[in-house]
Amino acid sequence: MIEWMHNRLQLQKMGEQEFQAHLSLQRLRPRLEQFWDAQGADAATRHVFELRLEQHWPALFAIMLQLYGSRYDFFYHLEQVLLTAAAGWLARPEPLREVDEHRIHDPDWFLSEKMAGGALYVDLFAENLHRLREHVDYFKRLGLTYLHLMPLFAVRPGNNDGGYAISNYRSVDPRLGTFEDLQTLASDLRAAGISLVLDFVLNHTSDDHQWAKLAQAGDREYQEFYYIFPDRTMPDQYERTLREIFPTVRRGNFTWHDGMQRWVWTTFNSFQWDLNYTNPAVFRAMAEEMLFLANTGVDILRLDAVAFIWKKLGTPCENLPEAHLVIQAFNRIARIAAPGLLFKSEAIVHPDDVVRYISSQECQISYNPTLMALLWESLATRKVSLLARTLSHRHRLPPHTAWVNYLRCHDDIGWTFDDNDAAAIGINAYDHRRFLNQFYTGQFPGSFARGVPFQENRETGDMRISGTMASLAGLEQAIEENDEQKKELAIRRMLLLHGISLSIGGIPLLYLGEEWGMLNDYDFVRDPAKAGDTRWIHRPRMRWEYLQSLDDHIDSGEGSIRKRIFLSTQRLIQLRKELPALAGQDMELISTGNEHLLGYVRLHDGHRLVVLANFSPDPQGIEGNILRTAGLGRFFEDAISKRTYGTAEPVVLEPYQILWLNRV
Repeated sequence: MIEWMHNRLQLQKMGEQEFQAHLSLQRLRPRLEQFWDAQGADAATRHVFELRLEQHWPALFAIMLQLYGSRYDFFYHLEQVLLTAAAGWLARPEPLREVDEHRIHDPDWFLSEKMAGGALYVDLFAENLHRLREHVDYFKRLGLTYLHLMPLFAVRPGNNDGGYAISNYRSVDPRLGTFEDLQTLASDLRAAGISLVLDFVLNHTSDDHQWAKLAQAGDREYQEFYYIFPDRTMPDQYERTLREIFPTVRRGNFTWHDGMQRWVWTTFNSFQWDLNYTNPAVFRAMAEEMLFLANTGVDILRLDAVAFIWKKLGTPCENLPEAHLVIQAFNRIARIAAPGLLFKSEAIVHPDDVVRYISSQECQISYNPTLMALLWESLATRKVSLLARTLSHRHRLPPHTAWVNYLRCHDDIGWTFDDNDAAAIGINAYDHRRFLNQFYTGQFPGSFARGVPFQENRETGDMRISGTMASLAGLEQAIEENDEQKKELAIRRMLLLHGISLSIGGIPLLYLGEEWGMLNDYDFVRDPAKAGDTRWIHRPRMRWEYLQSLDDHIDSGEGSIRKRIFLSTQRLIQLRKELPALAGQDMELISTGNEHLLGYVRLHDGHRLVVLANFSPDPQGIEGNILRTAGLGRFFEDAISKRTYGTAEPVVLEPYQILWLNRV
């Protein structure tokens, strides 16, 4: 009787929506119990799931109600989502449940200074998953604790957008191995203390995915999984407010399908069909795929092209509120069925829009495309004005979240800075982007870069840049000209960028090959499936002979350069792990009084580190008093060089030098 009265009082305190959520769960419990009984779930498994369900169901219900509440079959789809979560939890292996439990009690585990990431294509790095297992020791040797494997699922033959045209989320590309190989690798990485990151391509599937095949065969249910139109009436209305993502590949966002005699929405390539998330059956189906991937041993899912997943007539169909709701709903399902799983946002859009995907309720971590672009901008201009301006109000994130800071990746470089930030310091954004494109394709006088254009739109002037880190930083030019001074400056530029990525706050991410200073691979044009996509120029195959140079006593030549870049990068990663101030995300800028010098303080749990970075090919100084007040001391030791600096006189940085300064 007392328990009944207590429950009654609790119900009376609830708001209307909270009450509806409670009521819906009560109505669904018999169906859930039937599922548990049919699957033979034990009491402990049920109890743990129920606890998390009680915690997260009200928020999940509220989101589903916003997205799909007007549908007549809303309650049916709600039931299907609940059963999908239950099935995902029931299938979750015991070792992953142990990881879940640990991370529930340590939710900020990914904010540690020990986190250091790498990304690679399996076939280009090690041929297949089985052979990749042989290189776990290499990842440990380099210092990685986070490994992102670029798309490795079954894809369409020929051009597949670098693996982003998925034919089957539950099948590994047979050229790379099997799902059993993936699970074994995940287990090996977990034992080595390395988190596994995989892509979850949630905006589209390949045109040869089973759902798309059924749609092509006339199945109405699966035609509603995509945006399919009988004529140009609706596509033409949508096109009025859409931009073109790959204008040199094709024009517009819709593709004619001869077999169906229909138009299909294809934002990226004609063979990538956009999923229709206004259909709750698509949401549930993708939630099921997400949990299947989570149960293979994945720690982090990179959510691909998140900005595009919701469409609405009369809008750009990017960054719509409903897109955020979909991701938040996936987040809640993961909290219930796979709470150790994190989401990483891939939103290469305006900086104001990028940050909106980042929260503990949506994507806990996110690529930092603006930092990447502006580090290269600062190298080109030799000034940090735009970088500092942007960092001053765009670096801070909500609690329990982090940036993923990268210098290069599998994708191109787009100049994603804010036009208003540029205007505030007297820069015309349009002209500046044209300058940067000229500089990084080597067309600007005095440029050191060897990049190539990607998706140049001659009508709008828009263009992005392809190229490896080393080629963009000047190493390719220096080796071509056999100029020792240029080689030295190129190496310094690379280590400067690594030093910032590793220290500015968040998770640093190497695109593997950077640790060796690998140059552009111009042979990609020999492969017809790659020839039309210049991004393959910065996706070179790993050259394992470079490892031999670590044991060779080479004092000059290209082998010496590779060895120096590797050992220097390895050492910076190790130093990061030894500095508690580099945990977390908090960063405070220092006004250096020098347009060539970037300065900031990293603070964490009472630890303090001052970072100074010179973006000029000439020595640059900072007043010692600025360093004293920022670091709260008179003497500092650089963790990198072990040199001591006093603040009684100016501190001078060599060309492209970076200092990590601890108070002595």
